[in-house]
Amino acid sequence: MDANDKTAGRWVEIEFDCLPLRSVTRLDVPLDASPVYEQFILRVKHAIEKHGSHNSYYLHRGRCKFHLTNSPDHGSVSFRFEGTVLTGQKDLKTRSLDLAVDIDQETCPWLTEPSVDFLAESVRQTVVVEFNRYIEAGDLVKAQKRIESIQAESDRGEGYVGMYL
Repeated sequence: MDANDKTAGRWVEIEFDCLPLRSVTRLDVPLDASPVYEQFILRVKHAIEKHGSHNSYYLHRGRCKFHLTNSPDHGSVSFRFEGTVLTGQKDLKTRSLDLAVDIDQETCPWLTEPSVDFLAESVRQTVVVEFNRYIEAGDLVKAQKRIESIQAESDRGEGYVGMYL
């Protein structure tokens, strides 16, 4: 194996942008928004309507690449993904996913439809693992203090903390 190969030692390459849905304060589309941005806003709005904004995160610009051989030019399969990750009440672990996963590129002449389905499910499993690592890399003490603050405010207000948390 070539020591200069940037993919050496990597099983899966994954990247994504993460938007905590609780941070979304407006869902109206700006008049000058591009069609691409307008569609993005509508997908985020749908995610909030479907899953709520608490303990939910919208992943976008997601990409996952599997290397099936030791050659970067032969035997790789890339997927795009976008959608919602839901965590437990304390934001410590991924609870479930609602992702759209689509094949993007491949250099596998032997790729079959069952293989694509298997790898698409592998993308979802990879997102669970990597999102849990993303959570662990964050400031969990801050997240726990935020949850305690929300709970204390809820207790003081007899259960009502407001609509836009």
